[in-house]
Amino acid sequence: MRKIDGAVSFDSVLIHEAADLFHAARKIFRYPLNMIRRREFLAAVAQTARPGGLPTRRLGKTSEQVSILALGGAHLGRVGGKDQNTATRMVRTAIDAGLTFMDNAWDYLNGDAEKVMGIALRDGWRDKAFLMSKNCGRDYKTSMANLDESLRQLQTDRLDLWQFHEINYDNDPDWIVERGPLKAALEAQKAGKIRHIGFTGHKDPSIHLKMLAKNVAWTTAQMPINPLDAFFRSFQKEVVPVCVKKGVSVIGMKCLGGGPYVARIPSQTELTAEQCVRYSLSLPITTLCRGYTTMEQLQADIKIATDFKPLSSEARKEILALAAPEAGDGRHELFKSTQFFDGPTHRLQHGFDAAGSTASTTR
Repeated sequence: MRKIDGAVSFDSVLIHEAADLFHAARKIFRYPLNMIRRREFLAAVAQTARPGGLPTRRLGKTSEQVSILALGGAHLGRVGGKDQNTATRMVRTAIDAGLTFMDNAWDYLNGDAEKVMGIALRDGWRDKAFLMSKNCGRDYKTSMANLDESLRQLQTDRLDLWQFHEINYDNDPDWIVERGPLKAALEAQKAGKIRHIGFTGHKDPSIHLKMLAKNVAWTTAQMPINPLDAFFRSFQKEVVPVCVKKGVSVIGMKCLGGGPYVARIPSQTELTAEQCVRYSLSLPITTLCRGYTTMEQLQADIKIATDFKPLSSEARKEILALAAPEAGDGRHELFKSTQFFDGPTHRLQHGFDAAGSTASTTR
């Protein structure tokens, strides 16, 4: 084992592999030479091996390690809506395999997604998980109410990570700071109800950059990460380098293009689901949030992630070449190019009609 700055260990990601990834990223994504230093990049992709299980990567500037895959709460909620026992088995199978990062949000399925996960994490399983949920409030009072309800629905007294959900509108960053949601999060953190604070969004890199420019010690930033993203409103080109520079953990999502049941990218392009997952995990992200509706889907990703190593430079180029022909206009990233994926809660907050959303939020 070797160390960078005496803190970040490299086991399954060897030094020469990470260095190769760094130089490839500079070339492929044209990261400015002063944007990311090699040391910063290596720290972002460093992972600690768990023989026979999922590797972990460091969470932000903390000493905490989290699994390189996260189990999506919205999809799990749909499973649990039909059969709670299946959802519980999926959560506990994931944890046993080392996939311990659990994702959720206050408004997923009107709160039913949190309830499903809360049941699955009973009997001591909560203490084996890194549990995240998200705040949909855009003022102090609503934010505090969201947190209390999330804790109750998840049957826990604390969240390991609380993120501001769907920062998709240009004025959201100012609302978070000026209208009280950030104050609520900082008070909750001081009270021990939450441990880390982050934000999510899927619309435009410029909005993420506004959040990152705020004087806030963000631990995480969640964003779309997939091969097509490299060519259209690219989070991996514009936002990931800033996160790496600031020591903010990137949580990837929508690596298959999104969809409650049928993933758009593998169903409508030449790319396979495995190529999308491997490509996304080869970027400097901390974890990749994935939605599963069957045990087979979960097991397939566990197989990919177990003892994972980044793709070679040639493999990444081949994937990008397959993605390029249909990637430049957002036709397969509808969460960027349309409002179909924007949750009704947030559409109403900004004066838009809530009808027509395909998001998993209906409150």
